[in-house]
Amino acid sequence: MNILHMKYAYEVAKTGSINKASETLLTAQPNLSRSIKELEADLGITIFDRSAKGMKLTPEGEEFIRYASGVLDQINDIEQMYREGKTKKQRFSISVPRASYISAAFARFSRSIGPDAAEIFYKETNSRRAIKNILDSDYKLGIIRYAQNYDKYFRTMLEEKELTWDLVAEFHYVLLMNRESPLAKLPKIHLSDLAPYIEIAHADPYVPSLPMAQVRKMELPDETDRRIYVFERGSQYDLLARNPNTFMWVSPSRKKLLDGFGLVQRDCPDNRKTYRDVLIHKTDYRLTELDKQFITELCEAKRKYLKYQHED
Repeated sequence: MNILHMKYAYEVAKTGSINKASETLLTAQPNLSRSIKELEADLGITIFDRSAKGMKLTPEGEEFIRYASGVLDQINDIEQMYREGKTKKQRFSISVPRASYISAAFARFSRSIGPDAAEIFYKETNSRRAIKNILDSDYKLGIIRYAQNYDKYFRTMLEEKELTWDLVAEFHYVLLMNRESPLAKLPKIHLSDLAPYIEIAHADPYVPSLPMAQVRKMELPDETDRRIYVFERGSQYDLLARNPNTFMWVSPSRKKLLDGFGLVQRDCPDNRKTYRDVLIHKTDYRLTELDKQFITELCEAKRKYLKYQHED
C-alpha cells in the first residue's frame, strides 16, 4: 500500500471532492483519481461512492479513513521530530488509587526526570478507570486496589483483557480523623464507636462482574448512616481537617502529610479486611527506564509507610 495514496484518499475524504483535494495537494485531478483507484484495487475495497455531488465515503471507506488518520498522524510526528532534530520525548503514564504512599513515591520519582523533553501523566482514580485507561486511553501502567476476597474476580478479568499484574502491597485500612475529634481521644476505636460520626468515602467502588449496589453494600457497611462521597483526595483531607465529626478509611498515610492538615490516623482492631494494591500493564508492554525508576520508588515508599502493619 502506497502511503502517498493514503494521503490522497484522506484529503479527498476531508474535502469531499476530487477538485478541492487536487487544489490542496497541488496534484492534477486525473493523477489523484487514478491513485485512489489503485489504492482501492490494492485493498480490495471501495473507499468512495462517486456521484455528481462529489465523493462520499462507503462504510468500508469510513473504517479505512479512521485507521489512515492515525497512521498519518504518526508519520507526521516522526517527520517533524527528525526534521527539527528533536530527541524522543520521555513518556510516563499511570493511573493509581488515591493513596498517600503512592503519591509520595511519585513525588520522589519526579526528581529523576532528566533535562530532555518529557510528558508525564499521573491520574488518581478507581480500579475500573485505571483498567480502562490502559485499554482505551494509551496509559501504560496502572495500580488497582481491591479487597483480597475479590481477588478471583479481578484475576479473571485481567487474564481476559491480557493484562499482567504484580502485587505491590497488602495492608488493612486505618481510620483518618481530625486530631481534635473525640474519636482520637479514645484508647481504642471499635466499629460501634463510629455511629455518631460522618464518614468521608470514595464514591466509586468497583469489582468486575458484580453489581455496583452489591459492591457498595459490602464496601460501605452500616457502622454509620451518614456519608459524604468525595472523589478527590485533596478535598477529602480538607473536609477531615475542617470538620472534627468526620472520619475516613484509608491506606496508611505519611505523618508529615497528616501533620500539615492537623489529622491523625488510628488503627481499628475490629477491621482486619486485607486490601491489595496491584500493578498492571498490557502483557506485551516492555517497561521503560522511567517505569522502572517509578517502581523502585514505589517499593521504597511501601516499605517506609506500610511497614508497621506487618509488625502487628
